[in-house]
Amino acid sequence: METNAEIVKELRDIGLSDKAASVYAAVLELGIAYPSKVAEATKLNRTTVYHLLTDLAVKGLVTEIERKKKLCYQIEKPARLINFTKSQIRLAEERAERAKKLLPEIEGLFSLTPNKPRVRFFEGLDGVLAVYEDHISEKKPYEMVAYSNVEKLMKLLPERFVRDYIKKKEQLGITTRAIFPDTRFSVEYNKKIYRGAPKKVLVQSRFILAETFPYEAEITMYGENKVSIINFQKNTLIGVIIEDETIAKMMRMIFELAWKGAAGGKL
Repeated sequence: METNAEIVKELRDIGLSDKAASVYAAVLELGIAYPSKVAEATKLNRTTVYHLLTDLAVKGLVTEIERKKKLCYQIEKPARLINFTKSQIRLAEERAERAKKLLPEIEGLFSLTPNKPRVRFFEGLDGVLAVYEDHISEKKPYEMVAYSNVEKLMKLLPERFVRDYIKKKEQLGITTRAIFPDTRFSVEYNKKIYRGAPKKVLVQSRFILAETFPYEAEITMYGENKVSIINFQKNTLIGVIIEDETIAKMMRMIFELAWKGAAGGKL
């Protein structure tokens, strides 16, 4: 006997495991079911079926009945499914509370681990925006340095987000140096994007040959010890934040080499 596939799917969606959902649906179809018949209907072995039926009985979703000295099962009132989902919510809330209580201890142990870089990975446009939000989450003024193809980038970022980002940089006192491909857009970047911003917020830029360095990504060194890497090709929107003092210092040194190399003109 085949169980109702749609019911099984819905039962999974409310929190039952695949096998438990299949067993519940089989009992529902059979009306009053012996474990052997449930095993036959679900193609599960009898031992597994016994365990699942017992668990469903504990959850209040099926009832054990003795017939001719043999245990069989039937579905409890369907409304019990509501009670089951409510109990899942209560359990999730209890776990969340335990996690909150445990968090300070875990964070304390985490902070004791020496020289461990922290790496975070982001996907999609929301993920990329989260990386840029991290740029402006610092508490102290700092100098941001970056390699970026801003012409490609500005086609991706929402205009309002860019305005808020620049405003926040101004409020935090973040200054910026960047190396761009030598496109007309890049040359006019401050005029187009930072229009009306105070002079101290404007990006100091140097340029490299776009034909020689046709990158569609961005690497930014920011804060005290962070590096963000963003691939902003439309089909591969990903971002990574690396938080490590040694890596951040090394990346800044590489930037300074490139900055000096571009001082006399286009590389």
